[in-house]
Amino acid sequence: MNKFLQINENDNVVVCLENIKAGEKINISEDCQVTVSEDIPAGHKMSVKNMEKGENVIKYGYAIGHVTEDVQSGSWIHTHNTKTNLEGILEYKYEPDEDDIDEKIKLMGKEKSFFNGYVRDNGSVGIRNEIWIIPTVGCVNNIATALAKEVNHMVKGSVDEVVAFTHNYGCSQTGDDQEHTRTILADLIKHPNAGGVLVLGLGCENSNIDVLKKYLGRIDEKRIKFLVCQESDDEMEEGISLLKELIDVASVDRREKVSASKLVIGLKCGGSDGFSGITANPLVGRISDKIIKNGGTSILTEVPEMFGAETILMNRCKDEKTFEDTVNMINGFKEYFTKQGEPIYENPSPGNKEGGITTLEDKSLGCTQKSGSFPVMNVLEYGDRTDDEGLNLLCAPGNDLCAATALASAGAQMVLFTTGRGTPFACPVPTMKISSNNRISKKKNNWIDFTAGDILEGKTFDEMSEELYDYILMVASGEKLKSEIAGFHDMAIWKRGVTL
Repeated sequence: MNKFLQINENDNVVVCLENIKAGEKINISEDCQVTVSEDIPAGHKMSVKNMEKGENVIKYGYAIGHVTEDVQSGSWIHTHNTKTNLEGILEYKYEPDEDDIDEKIKLMGKEKSFFNGYVRDNGSVGIRNEIWIIPTVGCVNNIATALAKEVNHMVKGSVDEVVAFTHNYGCSQTGDDQEHTRTILADLIKHPNAGGVLVLGLGCENSNIDVLKKYLGRIDEKRIKFLVCQESDDEMEEGISLLKELIDVASVDRREKVSASKLVIGLKCGGSDGFSGITANPLVGRISDKIIKNGGTSILTEVPEMFGAETILMNRCKDEKTFEDTVNMINGFKEYFTKQGEPIYENPSPGNKEGGITTLEDKSLGCTQKSGSFPVMNVLEYGDRTDDEGLNLLCAPGNDLCAATALASAGAQMVLFTTGRGTPFACPVPTMKISSNNRISKKKNNWIDFTAGDILEGKTFDEMSEELYDYILMVASGEKLKSEIAGFHDMAIWKRGVTL
């Protein structure tokens, strides 16, 4: 394995692929040798040219910030000597490559592949056949959990399991904050991965069952049941009875061969490191392209991690309206930060920085590679559900649980989650952990489902793309992920308003 990677020929830094010691001589090219001036950890950046104070640091072919002091070639480039270039709310100009956009759109749906899924009566397709308990309010969380524990031994036929998705909201909310909670809950209640749903209410909450029914529209009454705890003499007894009915209905569901055009895949990263932008994220970008070539849909979110790379996405928008929607999403999120009195561009976490990510531009340029190369076809507000095939952008924060839940509510049946440091969390839908390096995949084998680290060992992106895509179809057809085997199921709603 090489000791470094220069991502773009115009870069003035390289990524160290292993720990490098001070004094080592590194051959960057035939006519460029660099002497390492200090110990540099794996995943971190090393300068390959002298840079004057204020000069831009170039990685991925783009500026990721500027140096705050003069640096010599062979220097460690990180937070101690580099600062973001980003500031304020910007104006943007739509500068698309129209020929490329037209050519890519022509490729959408041209390939054919299949998986075995559950075709629902409304035409949507699930990749799991679970029974979900959705509380309307946090006050009944413990009842939901107790019900799931009580009836899981009754699961039969094709039903996977009974899952309670607890959350803290549904009451003491106002305005858009309350509306978002209702739309998220309604989206999950109608999610195709659920063969049946028990909606569990308290009775006196703002988002009570009668209110929530207005957000659901037409429902299959055999598969969606309601229970108001305050109106029940024994909510446990009644809840168990309703769940038995749901299990009976869903237990006879059977998988059938379905086009991959029915797949909706969420794209998310977390616990990123210096390898994420050169292995796992670009690999998932190729998977996004593959899904779209098969007529399917991918959804990219975590808006703060688009800052600094947003123009790449904007110029891939299919038309001027989609561009304007993207601009509004980006600047609207920046205004959300400033209204809270928070800096817009202080994003990389301590774990990101330890792994080699220096600035928000550094993080974003790596993060947005998960979107692949196809045009942006649609922009979704938080709580919206996608009905556009191709690449969608979704307004949601970078927080792992909030963003992954938003992806599920937008219609994703599965989330591809890239990570350089590992995480055990899951969300309402199967959450595939894809590691950026082999070290973490070996250390946390109980968390990681697939490693992109083999790219650092010499495997090609084409080889890895085929392996990962085949695995995704297997998971869509029923193979369980590590978090599912462990019984992990998480849900988090993005809280933006006041609490009464």
